[in-house]
Amino acid sequence: MSKIQQLHTEIDNFVIDSVEKLEQYRLQFLSKKSELQSLLSDIKNIAPEERKQYGILVNELKQKAQNIYDQSKEKLESSVSYSVGLTDVTRSAKGIELGGLHPISIVMNEVCEIFEAIGFSRVPGPEIDDDWHIFSALNFAEEHPARDMQDTFFVHTNPDIALRTHTSSLQVRVMENEKPPIRVICPGRVYRNEAITSRAHCMFHQVEGLYIAENVSFAEMEQTLFYFAKQMFGEGTKIRLRPSYFPFTEPSAEMDVSCNICGGSGCALCKNSGWVEIMGCGMVDPNVLENCNIDSTIYTGYAFGIGIERMTQVKYKTNDIRLFFENDVRFLQQFQAVK
Repeated sequence: MSKIQQLHTEIDNFVIDSVEKLEQYRLQFLSKKSELQSLLSDIKNIAPEERKQYGILVNELKQKAQNIYDQSKEKLESSVSYSVGLTDVTRSAKGIELGGLHPISIVMNEVCEIFEAIGFSRVPGPEIDDDWHIFSALNFAEEHPARDMQDTFFVHTNPDIALRTHTSSLQVRVMENEKPPIRVICPGRVYRNEAITSRAHCMFHQVEGLYIAENVSFAEMEQTLFYFAKQMFGEGTKIRLRPSYFPFTEPSAEMDVSCNICGGSGCALCKNSGWVEIMGCGMVDPNVLENCNIDSTIYTGYAFGIGIERMTQVKYKTNDIRLFFENDVRFLQQFQAVK
């Protein structure tokens, strides 16, 4: 009994203030060669009438020694992480790695900012719209191919509701609700039922522009778009306008910019021509103005539509539109340092 009391005193007086002391405590009181273990082994030598009481006291001593060991170990482990450098609370905070804008968003924002700098206002609108705003108000004939299901994603018919095929539907909404002068750009996603290739996709992005006022001319549109091309691709950029046809503009044109991937020598993107088409444009057809309750005898205007994916391909010299939709992190990380 005196030995049990002695070990109680030694355990109480043992100071554990380091990993080394903790190990010394374990060897002295909890190892197989410790005095406590000897007391447990001696239980068979105790007189039967005293054995029960002796066993209770020795087990209480063992439990006490084990609890002190466990608590001391936990305390040392929680403090040692700071002392051994696992977590240094004095060091400067580690920077958090952030994602970047998608290249399509980068280019769309840049396009909008160029036009906003010369007085255009950005206008949002619905991606699902009705036949009037997508087709009829824009002078599309009843038999126009764009009204067929092989070209357009219809949500339901009668009345015709579809995923917009261009952001020109937003221009109609603006003309219906505002009086000239009107100077707006309409960015957003559009949808067409097309085969997915390196040059085309069923979903893409546009920024369309509209300017309506008195005495607006084709030459004014040409200079505006030439200014945009130089701001977007550099001072050395050349443009050309080719006659074309769109139901909502007359006269109409398609605008090409000099290909900066091949430098004009010819590549897959420019189809070996040295030029890349980036937009359609033209003077707003008088019928469209009248459909939106704007007097075509007083006001004229021009409109243009820019394909953002094609613009991004030219700007960043990529030759496959599908790269922008696959979302390969290795590809997208290249644009994190870009504006």
